[in-house]
Amino acid sequence: MTTIPAGDRLSISSIGHTSSAGRWRTESMRAHASPRLIVFTKGQGRITVAGRVRGFGPNNVVYLPAGTLYGVELGTTGFAQIITIPEAMAYDWPDDVHHLRLRDVSVQKELAILLDQLERELLSDEAGCQRAAHHRLALLAIFLERQLGGEERSDPNAAERLVEAYAGLVAEAFHQHKGVADYAAALGVTPTHLSRCCKAVSGRPAHALLADRRMFEARKLLRNSKAPVAHIARDLGFSSPAYFTRAFRAAEGASPTEFRAKGPVALN
Repeated sequence: MTTIPAGDRLSISSIGHTSSAGRWRTESMRAHASPRLIVFTKGQGRITVAGRVRGFGPNNVVYLPAGTLYGVELGTTGFAQIITIPEAMAYDWPDDVHHLRLRDVSVQKELAILLDQLERELLSDEAGCQRAAHHRLALLAIFLERQLGGEERSDPNAAERLVEAYAGLVAEAFHQHKGVADYAAALGVTPTHLSRCCKAVSGRPAHALLADRRMFEARKLLRNSKAPVAHIARDLGFSSPAYFTRAFRAAEGASPTEFRAKGPVALN
C-alpha cells in the first residue's frame, strides 16, 4: 500500500476554523499510529470519536489512543492544540478515549502552564531540550490521570458499542476491498442495521463514514506524496482509477490531478 510515514515525533500543532475548501484537513475521518491529546481553548464545535459525536467548548480536553477514528468540526472562533504523543511513550497514557471538561480555573491554569513549558522546550535549541520536552510530556500524562476522576462518563448503549466497533474496523481496514456488507458480516449484523445505528449515533450512514475515511487518505496522498493516481486508487480499494476519479470529483468538486496541483499541505 502507498503510505506516508506517520508523524510519531513529539510535537504540538494548532488547528482553527478554515474555509470550506480546507475543512477536510480537520473534519474528515482519520486515525493515527500514535496517541493524540487535543486541547480546545476557544470556541465551540463537535468532535466525532469512534463514530460518536460529542460537543466541545473552551477548556475541553480529548485524549485519543492510537488507531482511534476521529474528525473535528470547529466553529468560526474555534481553536485547539494537538499534541502528538510518541508511540514509545504511549504506555504512560490511558488505553481508552477520554473527554474532560475542565471547569476549575486553577486546573485550567495548570494545564496552560504545562502546555507552555512543553512548547518552549520543543522550540528550544538548548542542551537537553528534547529530553526535557519528553519529561514535560510525562507530567502532562500525570495531569490527565489526576483529572480522570472528575470525568463525566456514561456507558454506551448497544448502538454506540456497535458503531464504535465498526469505526475500529474502518480505521484498520479502510484501504481494503471491503464494503459495508463485509463490515456488517464481521460484526454479526445486517448492513441495514449497521447503517441505521451509524445514522442514529453519528448522523451519517455507515457507507458515509467509510467513504470519508478513504477520501481523507486520498486527499493526503494526492497532496503529500508522488504516488500515481492509479496506485492510490488501487491501494484505497477502488475497483478502477476511473471509478476513483468519479468518486473523488463527487466528494471534492475537482479531479485528483486538479486537487494534487494545489501542492503539499500540513496535516495534524
